[in-house]
Amino acid sequence: MIILVLNCGSSSVKYQLFEMSNGSKLLAKGLVERIGLNDSILTHKPTGADPYKIINDIPDHTIGINLVMAALTDPRHGVIKDVNEIKAVGHRVVNGGEHYKESVLIDNEVKKQVELCSDLAPLHNPANLKGILSVEKLIPGVPQVAVFDTSFHQTMPDYAYMYALPYEYYEKYKIRKYGYHGTSHKFVATKAAGLLGKELKDMNIITCHLGNGASITAIQKGRSIDTSMGFTPVDGLIMGTRTGEIDPGVLIYIADKEHLNVTAVNNLINKKSGVAGISQLSSDMRDLEVAAAEGNEKALLALNMYAYKVKKYIGSYIAVLNGLDLLVFTGGVGENDHKMRAMICSDMEFLGIKFDFKANDGARGKDLVISKADSKVTVMCITTDEEFVIASDTKYIVEHHTV
Repeated sequence: MIILVLNCGSSSVKYQLFEMSNGSKLLAKGLVERIGLNDSILTHKPTGADPYKIINDIPDHTIGINLVMAALTDPRHGVIKDVNEIKAVGHRVVNGGEHYKESVLIDNEVKKQVELCSDLAPLHNPANLKGILSVEKLIPGVPQVAVFDTSFHQTMPDYAYMYALPYEYYEKYKIRKYGYHGTSHKFVATKAAGLLGKELKDMNIITCHLGNGASITAIQKGRSIDTSMGFTPVDGLIMGTRTGEIDPGVLIYIADKEHLNVTAVNNLINKKSGVAGISQLSSDMRDLEVAAAEGNEKALLALNMYAYKVKKYIGSYIAVLNGLDLLVFTGGVGENDHKMRAMICSDMEFLGIKFDFKANDGARGKDLVISKADSKVTVMCITTDEEFVIASDTKYIVEHHTV
């Protein structure tokens, strides 16, 4: 079964094409950028071949996805002969609200709920819905599956996901913690447990998805019981350009002093803060580490704050779990930045973590144990693959769907 996976952003479309009949094989992947802007770009890479780019104006997602279909079937660069070879399409959908605890076959009701949840994820859900509607136009009748970032976290208890606001706001607007990156957290926890020859249901696990967006999840017996992102992806850890958790009184104070409206405050906490705001230099950890090594104090402060917040969440989640068996690092920073992992895992012996700094130095984009043999808590670096999870869920749901 050939499955197309789409991850639609407000001005972009990431895609991967899988052959899922016997195991899995990635046939091609690519990215459409600058949708709705001048000089839009499609970068297409067949597996085992050189990538190629098309620069052209792409006014909307339908035209962008149509270009993806053309690239996949191109006589020179394509990997299939006809779009009808695509038997299903899986979509990353950021927020499914409280409606969906697992991936689902898309029908009119699902599309309605994705649209209703757009208020909860205004930067993502509308784009996700555009992707779904575009595929309906371009490949009528092909089964489509929604895989929700939030579904894995629907097992959190109410005392973990509720906010201490008047209860009426939950009843009226569903104001609560939803959590994000669920597909990644579930995947790396399952993968890490399997590599250790253990069952997910027998372990207490903390997964750290660290990248430009970052979140941590406490997983008990295979179930998410708490996670750092909240009602929106702004909450929790310090990120590339997001504040993470912050005293809300600070925002009221700044808004008053700087005469900021709601849009400006949203821009402040989402796009101007995080390590980029602290360092006044960059949102990229590599840039900050170079600058810190050269004596840039603000870059060093940003790195120390980032590591400290991750460490603090790990400690609190160990308490919530009543012990820890496995600590997992994943994501762009978690998989590749050995310096940041070392900063986080230093001086945690009291919690049962004996970190192997030498093994850690060689762990870049690999699945490796980076704790010592006698460490009570196993620490691992695990590569994530959210697109593969989406493809797998899509295959299962389409094959087991009965009319």
